[in-house]
Amino acid sequence: GGVTICAVYPSNGTPNECQPGQGGRMKVHDNDGNVEFKVKVPAGVRFVGRTVNGGIQASGIAADAEAHTVNGGISLDAAGTARAETVNGGIVAHLGRADWTGALKLKTVNGGIDVVMPEGLSADVKASTVNGDIQTDFPLTVTGRISRRKIEGTIGSGGRLLEMETVNGGIELRKAGAKKG
Repeated sequence: GGVTICAVYPSNGTPNECQPGQGGRMKVHDNDGNVEFKVKVPAGVRFVGRTVNGGIQASGIAADAEAHTVNGGISLDAAGTARAETVNGGIVAHLGRADWTGALKLKTVNGGIDVVMPEGLSADVKASTVNGDIQTDFPLTVTGRISRRKIEGTIGSGGRLLEMETVNGGIELRKAGAKKG
């Protein structure tokens, strides 16, 4: 079912435990520690990273990638698809494929979102920001009202839902190989 890697802190009372997914129990009780994991993921294996205080950087993932944190930025470079969510930090995601199922969400509160997708993208796009701009390299057929801070529309023939949301930061949706700007 996968491999789970955790830092287990000493506890006062109920022991901390490492469990897959969102399971487990971690009470740090003022343990001032810093842990950095460097993990190599075999080709074809999906990567999911979760932390509370710290960023997640995953590059060269030869499959799908997903990252969740509260305080830290996220950088994902995957041959497959990528999903990311944080509160305090930006998101940079390079996707090698655009054939995801369900909604593909990239969400933060304090930080920008920079997404690189392959040419030929077809998606229904929902993008919103409160303090920032939205830019795209892809031709977008807008549905409803046009706004600097909220866009709903279709790229290509649509079909898959791409949601990008931030409060304090801009959103960029770029074509693979295009220069940032």
